Amino acid sequence: QVQLVESGGGLVQAGGSLRLSCAASGRTFSNYAMGWFRQAPGMEREFVAAITWTGNSTYYTDSVKGRFIISRDNAKNTVYLQMNSLKPEDTAVYYCARDKALLRQYYRGSPRTGDFGSWGQGTQVTVSS
Repeated sequence: QVQLVESGGGLVQAGGSLRLSCAASGRTFSNYAMGWFRQAPGMEREFVAAITWTGNSTYYTDSVKGRFIISRDNAKNTVYLQMNSLKPEDTAVYYCARDKALLRQYYRGSPRTGDFGSWGQGTQVTVSS
């Protein structure tokens, strides 16, 4: 059973930046696509970004394109989410997740919550106006 631990959340002013990290346990990290999701109060959990196991393909929800960058370091078993030009509407708990499928090459359309089977505990990101 993989364990995912997020870090890097906090309080930032609008226009600022944060870098989230997700450290994974186990020796199979490099074989799985990874994703970031977020959940605001009273809202459903939504997809933010994903990266395939090779790191060659990345996916973003439209609202973060051009502002957020997902990356991974397989040697460190870590996936990152660099968040720039933050807006108050980015305020949410951010979750790291591991894909259910081994060696996923691509997603048909936008990655979905159901594509991921292991989740971290979340880290709070608050953007003040």
